[in-house]
Amino acid sequence: MTASGSLIDRLRTLIADRQLQAGARLPAERKLADELAVSRSSLREALKKLVGEGVLFSRHGGGYYLCEAPPPWSEQRIVQPLKALVADDPDYRNDILEARHAIEASTAWYAALRATDADKEKLQSCFDAIQQQESLSPEMATQADVRFHLAIAEASHNVVLLQTMRGFFDLLQSSVAHSRQRMYTVPTIFAHLTEQHEELLLAILAGDAERASQAAKSHLGFVQTTLKTLHENEARQQRSTRLPDDDTDVTREENR
Repeated sequence: MTASGSLIDRLRTLIADRQLQAGARLPAERKLADELAVSRSSLREALKKLVGEGVLFSRHGGGYYLCEAPPPWSEQRIVQPLKALVADDPDYRNDILEARHAIEASTAWYAALRATDADKEKLQSCFDAIQQQESLSPEMATQADVRFHLAIAEASHNVVLLQTMRGFFDLLQSSVAHSRQRMYTVPTIFAHLTEQHEELLLAILAGDAERASQAAKSHLGFVQTTLKTLHENEARQQRSTRLPDDDTDVTREENR
């Protein structure tokens, strides 16, 4: 086992021993490095890997926080091979989003038909939580978004759909967490997401399966297009930073 891997395991043990819950903040880097007797650079590398795995999320200048733990079943063989594919080639996230498009149309349909009063109360609570996150962090807003969609899957009362949805979000949490969080930093995007979530909620509460299914399709289509645009913009910016400066070009010409 590498030193980095050993440190990651020690961090996982620390989280478990202290029974930290989702949203809990880890000790400051300096304190944590002293406690684990490691350099801050080694600690920072291990923390970043845990962020990439979806175990932690970070806030600029605000430390590291514990994400909602994925369910144990998500470590089954159906998810692990996909995790490896996404890690090697981020473009596989598009396949995941396309699959979600089909699955969530079904979960919304059945939720509209089968949601109990308790399910509807939870859906309303999850939607309200998303609204409250607007004044907090995009990381927590993303977590609230996940809980809302999983609540819809739970309300479908179809265990296969629910298990599949949990697997998708486990994958998405590690593969497109940054982009999902960015969606909540753009006011216009946040407004669209809010409208779409509300329409989805209202359709389910009204028991209108066709409307709920269509709302899910429209929402996922918007998310997929938005994420694609964000990634394309990032790639374009990265390409532009690799262009040589004008002064460098002039100097090269003069030296010829």
